[in-house]
Amino acid sequence: MRPCHLWRPYKPAYWAGNLQDLQLLTMTELDRLIERLTREPAVLVRVHRTQGSVPREPGAWMAVFAEGEIGTIGGGHLEWEACARARARLGRPLPPEQLDVVLGPSLGQCCGGRVVLELEHLDAAGAQARAPSLWPPRTPVGLFGGGHVGRAIVQALLPLPFEIWWTDSRDEIFPSDLPPQVHAEHSDPVQAAVRDLPVGTRVLIMSFSHAEDLDIVAACLLRRRERGDLPFIGLIGSQTKWATFRHRLEARGFSADELAAVTSPIGIPGITGKEPEVIAASVAAQLLLHRGETRTGAGD
Repeated sequence: MRPCHLWRPYKPAYWAGNLQDLQLLTMTELDRLIERLTREPAVLVRVHRTQGSVPREPGAWMAVFAEGEIGTIGGGHLEWEACARARARLGRPLPPEQLDVVLGPSLGQCCGGRVVLELEHLDAAGAQARAPSLWPPRTPVGLFGGGHVGRAIVQALLPLPFEIWWTDSRDEIFPSDLPPQVHAEHSDPVQAAVRDLPVGTRVLIMSFSHAEDLDIVAACLLRRRERGDLPFIGLIGSQTKWATFRHRLEARGFSADELAAVTSPIGIPGITGKEPEVIAASVAAQLLLHRGETRTGAGD
């Protein structure tokens, strides 16, 4: 039996909340799902196809047990009906089936769309084989800085669809036990880590040193010039800080078009709190917006 991994978050005094045994919606959830499937059966309910306004996208899923579920297909009454249908299949040798559901008055929902659900028996081997489709690739985030705000941002991103490359030039700055979607690296000089970031990384820069921040921004801009594969470069700080950086980067030979790729200050405009947790929530929302630029929205 594979172990069920739990991560106990690093909790210095400035980390808000008292999260205990945080079971993440990551590949660690696969361990949790498989462990439970060795003890009891489940029915997998997946969104196969959609039309119009719907609660969740194709590929969304939940594993329904006799008591409780892992995952969600959303939609309130839609999910309640799907759970009831799934539990009626438990312990019965039934073939897979599809349910074509119109989200109208009959379900007490006003979405107006249509959802085709797939229901089938799920065991531990099946969950392992389906892992790549149940947990699609995460968007990479390169976070430079292990201070108060950096830790808060990691905490905010953990349950979201991101994988984090966390870098600092200082030794022993990171928590000792990180979940599998957080990759911590000591790098001196810190900007050297920019070249090894995955393609498509969203970069957040907030080191303990403005000199380091400047070097990291410059390294990111050079990589964009050479490879064009860093779609978001975010720098923490004030407009005054960015104005100073802009002049220094211009002196290093970067054009106005290149500098326009830098977002500073980071976060959603209008959210002005400076507490680490407030900044983290704002930045997480900004990354989700950037990630979803080419995606269509969903209903309730």
